[in-house]
Amino acid sequence: MFCKAFRVRASTAIKGSERKKLRGDVAAAFPSLSAERLVELIPNKDELNVIKIYTHKGEAGTVYTNSRNPILFEIEKALYPTVYTLWVFPDLLPAFSTWPPVLQKLAGGADLMLPGVVVPSSGFPQVERGTLCAVTLLGNRAPVAVAAAAMSTTEMLAAGMKGKGFAVLHTYMDHLWEYGDKSCPPTLAPLVAEPAEKENAENEEEVEGKKPGNSFSTETPQHVNIGDLSLKEQNSCAVVMGKEELNENRAAETAEEGSTGAQQDAEDSRTPQEQMDALFNQCFFHALKCKVKKSDLPLLTSTFLRSHMFSCCPAGQQLDIKKSSYKKFSKFLQSMQHQKILQVKELTKGVESIVEVDWKHPDIKAFAVPEGFSSASAAQDNKSEEREQVYRAPEIIPLYGVSAKMVPLFQDSGHKKGSILSSSEVRNIIINYVKANELVDETNKNFVKVNAILCDCLLDKSEQDEISHLKWDDLLSRCLERLQPLHQVTFFGQEPIVRKGNIEPIDITTAQRSSNKKVTIIKNLELYGLDPQCVANILQQKVQASTTITPVPGAKDRVQVQIQGNQVHHLAKMLLEEYQLPRKYIQGLEKAPKLGRKK
Repeated sequence: MFCKAFRVRASTAIKGSERKKLRGDVAAAFPSLSAERLVELIPNKDELNVIKIYTHKGEAGTVYTNSRNPILFEIEKALYPTVYTLWVFPDLLPAFSTWPPVLQKLAGGADLMLPGVVVPSSGFPQVERGTLCAVTLLGNRAPVAVAAAAMSTTEMLAAGMKGKGFAVLHTYMDHLWEYGDKSCPPTLAPLVAEPAEKENAENEEEVEGKKPGNSFSTETPQHVNIGDLSLKEQNSCAVVMGKEELNENRAAETAEEGSTGAQQDAEDSRTPQEQMDALFNQCFFHALKCKVKKSDLPLLTSTFLRSHMFSCCPAGQQLDIKKSSYKKFSKFLQSMQHQKILQVKELTKGVESIVEVDWKHPDIKAFAVPEGFSSASAAQDNKSEEREQVYRAPEIIPLYGVSAKMVPLFQDSGHKKGSILSSSEVRNIIINYVKANELVDETNKNFVKVNAILCDCLLDKSEQDEISHLKWDDLLSRCLERLQPLHQVTFFGQEPIVRKGNIEPIDITTAQRSSNKKVTIIKNLELYGLDPQCVANILQQKVQASTTITPVPGAKDRVQVQIQGNQVHHLAKMLLEEYQLPRKYIQGLEKAPKLGRKK
């Protein structure tokens, strides 16, 4: 959850009543805490702060800090302790141990797979699915991760210690830990000594169906003997294996693959991940050989996947990039580009297109269309898929970046130059600043007194000697005008993209050509995830007029759709009603011909 940087929305101090409520919430979430330990965690006088954040996935969350160290975090109304808290209260959660080399992978976003969990001679603590647990390193009781159990203890043992054991939420060395003082875990000796290390190792290998291996020292994490172990990794998961190697990919499945891998037949020579990789390769070459033509280029990568590769997928199977070793379609295409099969370019920021394909490449020429497919039927399927494909309009959110001049106004709320905020966050920060500095005019509460910081940040030099008060609306609008404009675009099923400036609208214009003929020109379709070629094909069918794709004058690697006649009315219906794009992102709709007027 915190393997990537999170974004701070606001930071405020916790007051008396809020502190009491937080203590009650913690007591309810962790009933094992005594009253004395509860006061130690949520002290009466120490400075406590609450920080509103967005995770890298866009989830809203809350972090509670004590003297700059995060002590708790809250996601979807569930309260979790941080590693800083668990170092003080190491027995707060049931704990499971893993090998020291696994920590780096957990901090990078991996979940903990069961083959990487050390089986103690005393047995596991009894937990249910979803129970919050701590993850420790062998030989040290200080937790290094907070995770939710993906199975109950009984289910883990019944599964033969295979599959995903824990969904990791937060770790030592992740970005939430970095927000604090970055201290290292203390060395806490195990509560019960385990002299029979060899038996411990034998128990683990017996669960895996192997012969006993070497013994392991449990003195400290730094001196664990892992001479007969090797760390195998695949993408975002890591597993420690015995001398006779376990199946690499099955142990390294991600959260999406864990359940599939647990059911995989042991005799199958390929893991689910390898099978998905092979399926992607098959559909990729099938689409290039039977569906994509040179005239289709440049082709949006999202359209290539959605409208071409999906229709090449055999019946009963489904393409899922997250279940492959690539995890992202862009990485799959990079692999193909490295093999010089095609070339991908970012024609507009954040929007990639296939611009060139080497149809003479040996891999394309050697590819045989699977039985049940033919070039003609595949082309027909492609047309049907294209017609049936539902376009989802992207979510567009205006954002604002804190500029150097505006830092004095935002630094009290924990923001610095380059911090990204939404308009509502900017509004709340300004309101809190005004109230904290008692700047509301006593005689007329519609006005705000301009102090030195507001004067420097919001007033022009010519205004600084003349304006002493601002209306609330004027204050907020001036603030937004002086922040750096940004916008966030989120396409369905993809990570949000933040771009500088305001998003350009889809631009519709009409022009006069030779013989007094009118044409309609459409630009900037790519910015909204629309394939210009696909739009041109649909328009051509709707209005029975010729369309062409031409370069945008003065803009490198940008294209526009040109269609005969004034087709603004048809465009408006398609963009507004069928594609559900907001009217504010379409420019030029007023150029539609007036109804009832003869041409």
